[in-house]
Amino acid sequence: MRISIIDAFTDRPFAGNPAGVCLLETASWPDEKWMRQVARELNLSETAFVRPPSPAEAATGTATATASDGEVDWLLRWFTPMTEVPLCGHATLAATHALRTQGLTNSRPIRFGTLSGVLTAVPQADGTISLDLPAARPEPAEVPDGLAQALGRPVVGCWTTGELDLLLVELRSEHTVRGLAPDLAAVTRQQARGVAVTALAEYPADGYDFVSRYFAPAAGVPEDPVTGSAHTALAPFWAERLGRTVLRGYQASARGGLVHCELRGAAGTGWDRVLLSGGAVTVLDGRLTPSAAS
Repeated sequence: MRISIIDAFTDRPFAGNPAGVCLLETASWPDEKWMRQVARELNLSETAFVRPPSPAEAATGTATATASDGEVDWLLRWFTPMTEVPLCGHATLAATHALRTQGLTNSRPIRFGTLSGVLTAVPQADGTISLDLPAARPEPAEVPDGLAQALGRPVVGCWTTGELDLLLVELRSEHTVRGLAPDLAAVTRQQARGVAVTALAEYPADGYDFVSRYFAPAAGVPEDPVTGSAHTALAPFWAERLGRTVLRGYQASARGGLVHCELRGAAGTGWDRVLLSGGAVTVLDGRLTPSAAS
């Protein structure tokens, strides 16, 4: 069983966000406990499991027990070291890169059946990959008790993100975001899957419009290096403020990564989709030993 580690949202090794990609050779899911064990063994923020669909699944887009509209080419699930998640952008980009570079697909676009519906990945001529993901709609919320103390900095505002289940938190400046050293135990006590902090870029000439960082210790991810799913909320949040639908976000983790964002849909009713684009680089490629395979 082939397994890879792929750095996503970057054009060079040891940057961006590393994801595990496990290419399954059977048209059925292995035991979920085994998938969780593999994710814990790799100990990356997410590991993607990809398998070919059965004819019935290909027609309905079924990823697990949840069906989505439209035909699919592959089925895809994501696990952190602790739990399964409903959406992961960087591991989807990594899975697309693995399928493409290993000669397992000629499709363009590639349609994945997932818990978040049918997700489309489009390999580009320049080697980057664009992901068509559902846009989240940030809704203003009261700042939760203990959030500012957990972050160690004043909070400008707070927004919920619906099914995405992360708190989007605006801070005063890019400098504040970059220098943040949160109390992760206190962040864990927040009633959300994770906390995304963000601020307007101080120097747009550097090539990005906003910065962010993402903390999800409750899901086993103290800080995620570059988070595609968070940008499905960050992109509409900043598009509304900046009056543009094409943006670049820089996730200011230690590894760092650029995410190209483009909103699709009618602004008056809320954007429906967001295109997230970036590069990917394989840094490890191998096979699970027979004793470790499911």
